[in-house]
Amino acid sequence: MEIFDIFFNLDVMRRAFPILMRGLTNTLLLGGAAIVFGGMFGVLVCLVRLYAPKPFRILAILYIDVLRAMPVLVVLILTYYALPFAGIVFSSFVAATIALSLVLAAYTAEVVRAGIEAVPKGQFEASEALGLSFVTMMGKVILPQAFRMMIPPLASYCVAIIKDTSLASVVAMGDLLKQATDAQALFANPTPLLLAALIYIAILLPMVRFTGWLEQHYKKGYR
Repeated sequence: MEIFDIFFNLDVMRRAFPILMRGLTNTLLLGGAAIVFGGMFGVLVCLVRLYAPKPFRILAILYIDVLRAMPVLVVLILTYYALPFAGIVFSSFVAATIALSLVLAAYTAEVVRAGIEAVPKGQFEASEALGLSFVTMMGKVILPQAFRMMIPPLASYCVAIIKDTSLASVVAMGDLLKQATDAQALFANPTPLLLAALIYIAILLPMVRFTGWLEQHYKKGYR
């Protein structure tokens, strides 16, 4: 029974739960902001890589490769701890949002590129023949078709970025993991960490299963 008192102490769990809920709110806000801004920026980077003049294409490729090769934690530390030396100071939430968005944008750009290049060239030629502008062609013809192929990998990256929000505790942001760590110190008991792990599972497991369903669903559509 001693192991339950240490790791599954119900009294500690009850007192720590409200603290962890505040952290969960911050985690969900951070994850949502990173997905929205990272997704939009990723599409922009992709379009630059595919259709901008060559110098800008090279910069876009360099950005994508560097951000995909760099650990998220390193990007987060550079954003929060290094930029102040250049006079650029962000709050922990903003710094974490920027870091996660930049990383997600790099992966999103590659997914969008693959989706666009998978659209038959006849669709581009037909759009040009109709005299559609580039923006109209992308918004109404190409991206809607490509989006179907992008959904499964984009969903996987969104799940991954929500998991990576736990790294925000490194910059003292009050996310779920940071609140659990503080609660562990407050109650001198590891139960809050176990409770945080259960909360992560409760949130992310349905998302993981949904991602698997999306992959199977759209695979059937391709066939």
